[in-house]
Amino acid sequence: MSGQGSPSLNIDGRNLRVAVLAGSWHEQVMDGLIAGAIATLEAAGAEHTLFRVAGAFELPLAAQSALAPASAGGGDFDAAVCLGVIVRGGTPHFEFVSNSVTDGLTRVQLDAGKPVGFGVLTTDNDEQALDRSGLPGSSESKGVEAAEAALHSVITVQQIRAAASSTS
Repeated sequence: MSGQGSPSLNIDGRNLRVAVLAGSWHEQVMDGLIAGAIATLEAAGAEHTLFRVAGAFELPLAAQSALAPASAGGGDFDAAVCLGVIVRGGTPHFEFVSNSVTDGLTRVQLDAGKPVGFGVLTTDNDEQALDRSGLPGSSESKGVEAAEAALHSVITVQQIRAAASSTS
C-alpha cells in the first residue's frame, strides 16, 4: 500500500488561507477526498474555500489563479489543495492527462512560490480510487495527505524565508 509510512503532519494553520480545488468526475471518490481535506484544514484552524472545476486537467489553471496575488487578479491564497481522479482507460488519454496535470501543478507551485497539495489520484481502476478516497473502508485518504502536505509546506517556506531575512 502506498500510504504506508506516511507521516502525521499536525500543523497550526491559523492565519492561513487555503483554496481547495476539486474536480467533478468520480463524484463518490471526490466526496471522500474533499471531506478529508476540509476536515484536516479545519482541525488545523486554516480558513478554506472550496472551488469545483470540471476535471483534473483544469486544476493547474485554477491553482494558478488561486495562488496569484490579488494585485494580479488572483485569490492570493497561501496554498492550494488540488484534488482529482484520473482512472486509466484503454487509450493514451490517461498518460496525457496525468502528465499534464502533474507538470502543470508543479509549474504553478514553483512559479507562485506557494505550495500545492497534490491529491490527484492516478489509478488503474475505480476500486483503487475508492481505496485512496478516505471513505469508510478505504485504506488511506489522499485528501487528508494533500491538505497536510500543503499546510506543512506553507509553514516550512515561511520558516525558510524568515531565516533568510534574519541573516540579511
